[in-house]
Amino acid sequence: MPRFAANLTLMYQEHPFLERFGAAAADGFQGVECLFPYEAPAAEVRAQLDAHRLTQVLFNTPAGDWAAGERGLAAVPGREAEFRDGLERALDYADTLGCRQLHVMAGIVGAGQTIAACEASYIANLTHAAQQAAARGITILIEPINTRDMPGYFLNRQDHAHAICLRVGAANLRVQCDLYHCQIVEGDLAVKLRQYLPGIGHIQIAGVPARHEPDTGEINYPFLFRLIDELGYTGWIGCEYRPQGQTRAGLGWLKPWLRATCKA
Repeated sequence: MPRFAANLTLMYQEHPFLERFGAAAADGFQGVECLFPYEAPAAEVRAQLDAHRLTQVLFNTPAGDWAAGERGLAAVPGREAEFRDGLERALDYADTLGCRQLHVMAGIVGAGQTIAACEASYIANLTHAAQQAAARGITILIEPINTRDMPGYFLNRQDHAHAICLRVGAANLRVQCDLYHCQIVEGDLAVKLRQYLPGIGHIQIAGVPARHEPDTGEINYPFLFRLIDELGYTGWIGCEYRPQGQTRAGLGWLKPWLRATCKA
């Protein structure tokens, strides 16, 4: 049965960050993810994980100046040193948190930058990241993101992401498939899952078009959850959505799956 991880950046915003771990556990989650855990010392985050018997499934490496609109550094020529420093910080956090997957954001294609130059930087940085992460038993993930939410983002499509992984050729480099982004850019989700699941390391969900609970909008998630099970996926499914109100009030979609997991 699917294993769901609460995204503590988007969900449970009615609580301070470190209190969100307990709130998620109280609602039945056994795994959590977030965009960036760096606002709290790693030891304090680990204490919350241990106290509530949670697995830290995923977080992002530092993405540059987020407030200024930066969305990653891996495909940004000239920022290689900053990327490597951020990677080391993320790997140290991952070791402390027991997290075995890191998402490396590509970044925005800037004015005057060519796609070819960005891709060359991306390949070089991902090669370095995969090598450094492999030594610690960590998998690096890359994620296609839709250009409606993130205009100018370098990586948008599943085929491009999987082609990048093939070019790097590292066993610990895989694709993070967010079905919300995939639906907006490409659609045909069941076919995409059947085609690409062997190269997918993590799945995320949200309702389309508004990125609310997965039982809102145009995607038939119960059908996709059953398909994911049939295809033999054993990883986590990250709930990276913005609740319409209080997080707990919108978890009705999750309860049948939690009951099924308990019975299993």
